[in-house]
Amino acid sequence: MADKIHWGLLSTAHINDALIGPIRTAARSELVAVASRSRERAEAYAREKGIPTAHDSYEALLADPNVHVVYISLPNTMHADWTVKAAAAGKHVLCEKPLVTTMAELERVEAAARENGVTICEAFMYLHHPQTRQALEMVQSGRIGNLRLIQSWFHFYLPPQNVSNIRLNPELAGGSMWDVGVYPNSLSIVMAQAGPPVEVWANQTMGTTGVDVVMRAQMRFRNDVVSQISSGLCTPFREAAHIVGDKGEIFIPSPWKPGMKGQDSQLIITDISGLQETITVPAVDPYLCEVQAMEACILDGAEPIVPLSLSRQFLASILAIYQSARTGDLVQV
Repeated sequence: MADKIHWGLLSTAHINDALIGPIRTAARSELVAVASRSRERAEAYAREKGIPTAHDSYEALLADPNVHVVYISLPNTMHADWTVKAAAAGKHVLCEKPLVTTMAELERVEAAARENGVTICEAFMYLHHPQTRQALEMVQSGRIGNLRLIQSWFHFYLPPQNVSNIRLNPELAGGSMWDVGVYPNSLSIVMAQAGPPVEVWANQTMGTTGVDVVMRAQMRFRNDVVSQISSGLCTPFREAAHIVGDKGEIFIPSPWKPGMKGQDSQLIITDISGLQETITVPAVDPYLCEVQAMEACILDGAEPIVPLSLSRQFLASILAIYQSARTGDLVQV
């Protein structure tokens, strides 16, 4: 493993397609295996994607000595168990968001990483992208003055009659907040730089299957930065982020998947006088940035961009949002 890390895909989920190309593009990565609970499905998927080894169980993939790091793209409720099992097998883990859905699960994952000496990262690809890193540097440098307000949202349309979609399944931790709300939630915490929010108020709209199809939340951080976020599964696609200080604002038209289709992205900065500057960020696939960050962690000993300590802050906030939405109360975190 001195030169390259060998990846295994733990499942044949559609989201794998976003990562397969970047793994093959990254200079120090190689895709070597995939696992399914069906040999037939695993072999068909391996043939289709050109993956050398197909395993007929997740356990077999974890036992494969040629696999160094696994990408977990299972349903949300399966993330914690298989992350812990992968760590116990000595594998590094990149796990799709949300990494876990309870604090007890997070503590198990933290213990597994610590006890087995492996890197475990929650897969927030946009946090690795130069667009997000540049926006954060502007906030930290005081480019927009003292940070006051963060507003962001992520919505798309999922037909309510598509009841087989796991996003609409309450038994699999479905709902808009766990699916796309984690993006504005995480951006708020990263930009506020003050840990999880200290108080949260939220309101939800429930769908016919018993999951939130809209979530709206306001969060206050200990430095008095306020964040307003929303997520949803029942409107046309829309996304954006505004990061507002007392001397200016950063507007991010495409905050969550910049560079995905080979397009440049933009940061639009407006100062207190109304003067605007547009900064163009050259196109780069955010999933490639994420793979390269895993390479740096595993091969170079670099610190993760999304360490488990940050995932803990994300989770504390989401749990408070759900509690407030359920009770109607202002929740102290």
